[in-house]
Amino acid sequence: MTPGVISATRQSAGALGTRALVVLTLINMFNYIDRWVVPPLFETLKRDPVLGHPSDAKLGSLMTAFVIVYMLVSPLFGVLGDRLRRPRLLAFGVALWSLATATAGMATSFVMLFAARATVGVGEAAYGTIAPALLSDYYAPDRRGRIMAIFACAIPIGSALGFVLGGLVDSHFGWRAAFYVAGIPGLVLAALALTVGDPLRGALDAMPVAATASTSLGQAYVALSKNRTYILTCLGYAAWTFALGGIASWLPSFFERVRGVSHAQASTIPGAIVVVTGFVGTFAGGWLADRLLVRNKQAYWWVSGIAALAAAPIAWLVFTAEAPAVYWSTAAIAQVLLFASTGPINAATVNIVSPAMRATALAAQILVIHLLGDVPSPPLIGYLSDRSSLGTAVLIVPAAIVLCGVFWVLAARQDARA
Repeated sequence: MTPGVISATRQSAGALGTRALVVLTLINMFNYIDRWVVPPLFETLKRDPVLGHPSDAKLGSLMTAFVIVYMLVSPLFGVLGDRLRRPRLLAFGVALWSLATATAGMATSFVMLFAARATVGVGEAAYGTIAPALLSDYYAPDRRGRIMAIFACAIPIGSALGFVLGGLVDSHFGWRAAFYVAGIPGLVLAALALTVGDPLRGALDAMPVAATASTSLGQAYVALSKNRTYILTCLGYAAWTFALGGIASWLPSFFERVRGVSHAQASTIPGAIVVVTGFVGTFAGGWLADRLLVRNKQAYWWVSGIAALAAAPIAWLVFTAEAPAVYWSTAAIAQVLLFASTGPINAATVNIVSPAMRATALAAQILVIHLLGDVPSPPLIGYLSDRSSLGTAVLIVPAAIVLCGVFWVLAARQDARA
């Protein structure tokens, strides 16, 4: 595509791109509200005789079921997202996860509740694979870092709102109402998703769209398996997800059990930290990476890799320092640095693959990062804690962060050589 055509396309896509960014980011926020509305309901669910007083293991399986279904179904929607009209698939996904969340409020047994939460994973798989790919086609490669960062800012905000919403509604109206309040608005958002346009795939990329339009599924996976930069990016993202999954699952227990922090503080302060640090780190990382991209084409990986390597020793202090002023402040700093990579790494992923197989690439990435990341990390930390102590077990988190940074630095070098 010639520079003149790209410039004209950018201008025509500007207003539509802004609208798509607002709509998709709003939906992404509810995406994470629906994910994280469950943990604050655990104690109430455990006391409910209708559900059979489920054990902690069963309650934990509600989260595991979602993640496993999410990562296994994602490749299917990756294929569909590269071949069909994307707004319709997005609307289907949003409607499905919203209905599944609301249906959980009507559960008359634990099995029904479990099935509803597993179904949420199907709907969110459609959204998680397709939305970033669609959004990338509205913006040129040199702007995608900050655009993906804005889109990803919904993650910490939605996660925190899920906890708050679940806890507050449960306290006043019961756990069933919490699922209704979280799920029903999604039906309106599903209709809103249909109003988002479906821009031409690769219209703002340097490669001609026609040259990428005939990629088959087999060709797509072969191309991804040979793309060393993509593989290294995914491995780094998996280590990042491993670390974040461990932090999200065990940080409150660590503060309460190891540091003697009160239950109320251990439950609320980490969530408050995530809201602030997640927003600041995500937005700052995307903005900085886009600024540096003018000077270095591998800026997305360098910003992410260096931020992760800087976060590792600070995360070590979170788990080893005994002074409250130190472990609270280092927890905030470490998470700012970790969230700084969210926008750049997603932008890097869509930039290094053909526009015709972006959804497939994102789907494969989702499968890898969860399979190697937040599926094994919480139980592994629990296993190590049972055999030593929680204070020792959580030290694998800084090690994972180091590995994350190393993979992304290697990805930057590999891309420079390609």
